[in-house]
Amino acid sequence: MALDPRTPVLIGAGQVVQRAADLDDAKDPVALMADAARAAADDAGLTSVPRPDSIRVVSLLSWRYRDPAPFVADDLGLSGQVRELAYSTAGGNTPQMLVNLTAGQIQRGELDLALITGGETWRTRMRARKADVHLPWRQFPEGHEPQVTLGTDAVMSHPAEQARGITMPVQVYPMMESALRAASGEGVAEHLEKVSELWARFSAVAAGNPYAWVREARRAEEIRTPSASNRMIGLPYPKLMNSNNDVDQAAALLVCSIEKARSLGVPEDRWVFVHAGTDCHDHYFVSNRWDLCSSPAVRVGGARALELAGLGIDDIAYPDLYSCFPSAVQIGAAALGLSLDRQLTQTGGLSFAGGPWNNYVMHAIATVAGRVRSDPGSFGFVWANGGYVTKHAFGVYSTTPARSGFRHDDPQELIDALPRRELASEADAEGRAVVEAYTVMHSRDGEPEFVIAACLLADGRRAWGTSRDASLAAGMCDGEWVGRAARLDPTGDVTIT
Repeated sequence: MALDPRTPVLIGAGQVVQRAADLDDAKDPVALMADAARAAADDAGLTSVPRPDSIRVVSLLSWRYRDPAPFVADDLGLSGQVRELAYSTAGGNTPQMLVNLTAGQIQRGELDLALITGGETWRTRMRARKADVHLPWRQFPEGHEPQVTLGTDAVMSHPAEQARGITMPVQVYPMMESALRAASGEGVAEHLEKVSELWARFSAVAAGNPYAWVREARRAEEIRTPSASNRMIGLPYPKLMNSNNDVDQAAALLVCSIEKARSLGVPEDRWVFVHAGTDCHDHYFVSNRWDLCSSPAVRVGGARALELAGLGIDDIAYPDLYSCFPSAVQIGAAALGLSLDRQLTQTGGLSFAGGPWNNYVMHAIATVAGRVRSDPGSFGFVWANGGYVTKHAFGVYSTTPARSGFRHDDPQELIDALPRRELASEADAEGRAVVEAYTVMHSRDGEPEFVIAACLLADGRRAWGTSRDASLAAGMCDGEWVGRAARLDPTGDVTIT
């Protein structure tokens, strides 16, 4: 089959893990990104990082550079040689979104080669903060703006959620877990055992991943049992069921046209074709989701990516599902038609391989690329997620060329037309309700202290209830509370009978 010279291929993928013993030895995120870029070049069989048309950096949290791409170019000896220096908006969907965007631009002739990279040194940053040490890392002055911003910013929390203090993934994903449990009809202990077994399988993958942060396989009982080193955070999740952001990691991808790959002399056995991609989102606010245990956008967007690639989910040998919390994996697997008994991670997931904020999926893409190279003709599938199962990007990868080149779609119109719930105001919500989902947030000492409950009113509207009543918080840590009758007062304080 004659290949269009504009066909996009991933030619190199690099990953870096930093475990500096002392702060003086620790590199900043940009330096790690540059190391990852060099590793990607080496992976492509090149002696140095080729000059790209664009350097695209994933939004990071561990240092406020304001515009890191110029610093990456400088570290690689490419200052003044790169046409576009870009920085992305936030979201765990971003690495795959950038691959989709880049592949489309390459196919249209707008780019020949792009370096996509991201990295975090949150572990080093937190150690420095604890020691009250100033890190002399680079940054642009206040007011500086990136040359190019890629992506779309979106507010992830409804004003009512913000008013009730419901603004963090560690709060929302455990609520989704309780909704999943109730929908399954499983008992509390039964469901927790199932989820911990899932996470133990992820941990086993991380143990064999040379770029994983935690390479010790954890047993299911250890994962689900609170302890001094595994404190409860948001019921039912102890620490080992939460994304682990306390890492220093970076990754980089080199994506180019076939024509460019040939001119660089990259061997064809290094080429990984990006067959298809989609980008979409669920209703932005959790308050408006029809339920808290499914994702219409993953169902529609994932199916569309597979359709564009001419595949079904059973054709995928190497899926990597976004895995910040167990509920995300379960929701994604159900939407995509994947059994939880399958291996749903190639890295080990964000709890064990590492969760470097917005950049985890770049590690997933790099790992999936390695998998399909080692198994020529096989297919990999990546689901990237941002927010609270909110923003999604999908990608299909293989060493087999795509019949029709890279194909992309944004099926948002279909998703926006799907049912949504209205959120009742606190005044309208006063009175009787039923608990739809809940969690109990715990203190750092492991004490239950804050109840969050998603409630449904008789007319089907959703309402949020919270409580700092210690006896209620402790009581809700035992047994099943989904489906229980509740009462909301005019301030949103909830009591449950």
